[in-house]
Amino acid sequence: MKESAESLNFIEHIIEEDLANGFPQEKLRFRFPPEPNGYLHIGHAASICLNFGLGEKYQAPVNLRFDDTNPSKEEQEYVDAIKRDIAWLGFRWANECYASDYFQQLHDWAVKLIKEDKAYVDQQTSEQIASQKGTPTTPGVDSPYRNRPVEESLDLFQRMKNGEFPAGSYVLRAKIDMASPNMHMRDPIMYRIINAHHHRTGNDWCIYPMYDWAHGESDYVEQVSHSLCTLEFKAHRELYDWYLDQIYDSNLLRPKQREFARRNLSYTVMSKRKLLELVQKNIVSGWDDPRMPTISGLRRRGYTPTSIRKFSDLAGIAKRDNVTDVSLLEFCIREDLNKTATRVMAVLNPVKLVISNYPEGQSEILQLENNPEEANSGTHEVPFSRELYIEREDFKEDGGKNFFRLSLGNEVRLKSAYIIKGESVIKDDAGNILEIHCTYDPETRSGSGTEASERKVKGTLHWVSIAHAIKAEVREYDRLFLDEAPDAHEEKGFLEFINPNSLNVIKEAYCEPFLANATLDDKFQFQRLGYFTLDPDSNDGKLVFNKTVGLKDTWAKQNTQAPTQNQAKPQVQAQPQTQKKALNEIQQIGKKLTNLSGEKLETAMNSIREFAEEVTYEELEPLFGTAAKKTGTRIATMLALGVLLNKGQAKNQAILDFIESGKADENEILRAESEKLS
Repeated sequence: MKESAESLNFIEHIIEEDLANGFPQEKLRFRFPPEPNGYLHIGHAASICLNFGLGEKYQAPVNLRFDDTNPSKEEQEYVDAIKRDIAWLGFRWANECYASDYFQQLHDWAVKLIKEDKAYVDQQTSEQIASQKGTPTTPGVDSPYRNRPVEESLDLFQRMKNGEFPAGSYVLRAKIDMASPNMHMRDPIMYRIINAHHHRTGNDWCIYPMYDWAHGESDYVEQVSHSLCTLEFKAHRELYDWYLDQIYDSNLLRPKQREFARRNLSYTVMSKRKLLELVQKNIVSGWDDPRMPTISGLRRRGYTPTSIRKFSDLAGIAKRDNVTDVSLLEFCIREDLNKTATRVMAVLNPVKLVISNYPEGQSEILQLENNPEEANSGTHEVPFSRELYIEREDFKEDGGKNFFRLSLGNEVRLKSAYIIKGESVIKDDAGNILEIHCTYDPETRSGSGTEASERKVKGTLHWVSIAHAIKAEVREYDRLFLDEAPDAHEEKGFLEFINPNSLNVIKEAYCEPFLANATLDDKFQFQRLGYFTLDPDSNDGKLVFNKTVGLKDTWAKQNTQAPTQNQAKPQVQAQPQTQKKALNEIQQIGKKLTNLSGEKLETAMNSIREFAEEVTYEELEPLFGTAAKKTGTRIATMLALGVLLNKGQAKNQAILDFIESGKADENEILRAESEKLS
């Protein structure tokens, strides 16, 4: 039965419309095209799940194509890691492809464009080329080499290929339109010289295609039907189509590019450059540090493929950039592990507990349920004896009426064992508790069926038998950044928001002996503490466990808390994204505007205009008073105001004053945008 239209995301709507208009389903083909210059992160998982999910849904092949066009930043290590991550998520690609597979074809097509006077060799510096590009509000200036004779460009391009020139001395540019309102169309660079060893082609090439040239042409070679990109490539679509126009054969399938919003996650960064900086500065231990948002880091922390695919499903596919709260990701792993993780006991901050009326030298084997959520999960043995460890915070001498753990004179149950009563303590000279002495009721053993075993007490504690406990190192992880959007600040760098307490290492935790046989694939709930997994640093003589996530969200804000496993599932399937208000997005982009130029600036300005469609004048007016030094925010506000005026907002005195202040500003872009509104 076909899915209802309401259950489809907008990309699926596009495909369904194409099929309805006669596109053959057997010609559907997708691709996932990572650049092998870093490890995949949770943002990439959105694209992976989208493309491979479409392949599964429509029984269409999905290529894994590495965009290996910049040898100075790419390594085989990254290729291997990307393949490992995709396979771990449970996806299989139809063909393993590389842009470098098409280097000769791309070169030949470039020669074709030169011969048709649609490309030329430029020998200006990158700074000179950038200065001639103009701005989003002013046209560019022609290169002095734009009308270089075809034969001369052909000769120079061949010599570039032969390695006769140093890097940066020459580039090949497409000849399109330096006055185009789309800055990507202002004679973009197609080839540059890079004198670096390529991980696949070695030293065969010293000219390398730019992404925009390699992207669409590679799609065309592979006959990809739908080339799905993140939103920053929307402005590139015109160039994608122009390049295809130059080489398209009507007998072949013509790819179409469509865009979706990239996945941003709160309390972290998604830029591979910034993630690399964290690694290089030893702020984290590597790309797979469990605090990193990389797929390998999440895997090491204990996340499962099921949880990441569920997160991608719930977060959805959006048309506009937004930020997903990390608590949704944490909810997904809690929900998965609650169903699958084996329940065990471990004590992280131990204090000795002595059951004074339990026979000395005696021990017994109790049964601990593996998972109460799974009826057939079975049980495992756990030894019990006279001397135990419990958590130090589970005891107070005088707990008061609201303390439901162990205190003197009060009873609690030991998990799957007996009810005990606090009797006395032994302290050192400084007053620190060394031992807690208690008595137990031998008739209260859990599961024994006696009347006493059914007796209810308010608290249940986890424990381990000292004589049988095994030592382990436990690593507890917190969010790597203290700020929700660490890289969105105009006057501060993202490293200023590093959480100094993101890692807590407990060198001597005590675990029940069942954990001695733990493997890297096993998932555990340390009862009352959270979910844990074995770390690869473990060896025969040492166990190391990573905390995946707590049993509940201690970070969640009021009214936005993600459900725990005992609550109803989140009602987010119809409206999946936890979205920021459009005005907040405008402000965040505005903070970065003055640090951008050229195409990135144009893309950011277009994003502001899109978000402005959802902003009211009442929301925007308070930003008219933004301090003069916050130029980026003022530009963003002016852009948003322009959208409101086009939609019929009447000019009032506040608007007129704001426009006049912009016209008098020193910033060229702010002046230009203000003039448009005069």
